[in-house]
Amino acid sequence: MKPVCLVIGAGAGIGGTVGKRFAREGYHAALCRRSDQDGLNKLVADIKAEGGDASGRLLNAVEADSIENYVRAIESDVGPIEVVVYNLGAQIGNRSLQDTSYKAFEMGWRIGTFGLFRVASAVCPLMEERGKGTVLVTSSTAAVRGNAGQHSHAAAMGGRRMLCQSLNAQFASKGIHVAHILVDGAVDAPDTLGKMLGAEKFRELRETRGMENDGLMLPGKMADTYYHIAQQHRSVWTHELDMRSFTDLAWWNH
Repeated sequence: MKPVCLVIGAGAGIGGTVGKRFAREGYHAALCRRSDQDGLNKLVADIKAEGGDASGRLLNAVEADSIENYVRAIESDVGPIEVVVYNLGAQIGNRSLQDTSYKAFEMGWRIGTFGLFRVASAVCPLMEERGKGTVLVTSSTAAVRGNAGQHSHAAAMGGRRMLCQSLNAQFASKGIHVAHILVDGAVDAPDTLGKMLGAEKFRELRETRGMENDGLMLPGKMADTYYHIAQQHRSVWTHELDMRSFTDLAWWNH
């Protein structure tokens, strides 16, 4: 049985590209996303066309037992989960306090923090039994800087960051590597930035800053970093990393 890289949030940007990267290195990429079965099928087909091994499932991470059931199914039917990539965004948009309902605020927390807690609860005991494992958590600038209109997002991502630190405090000595990866910039991804800006504005931005200009963060290059972190020797584990394009100011300089 092949080792498994489980990607929760395997869209056309970071998540799907990271899944492809691990599949090229011999992992079975177990990919899930909330919607777009056709897109998920294409991602799995692309990996297989390159000689890799992959499977996909639509999954609503907010539903009870959805994550836990998926983990059990993979461990039973596919192989041991050696790497988890938690790549679910929790952005609900730019909303003032008055325009952020209780439901919207809680949704950000459920996706941003509680979902990761559930994944860790399902996977970390299995990794502890095997004495090894890696949990790679995609995060954002909001984890370290709360801006106006980002009440839900900043609270969710700040909680995600602290949860990663607590998981490391408990499980690092057991051989489990938890890395909080802070994405501090715009990613050249059609299903995130593209949806936020709209097709025309996204195309204009790519032409001026993206692709060969390297002014947008390229998912393929980001995936190389994710894979590198997963292969680090335990004497030099990276527990937190922030990445951005060379054209962007760091979050603390704004």
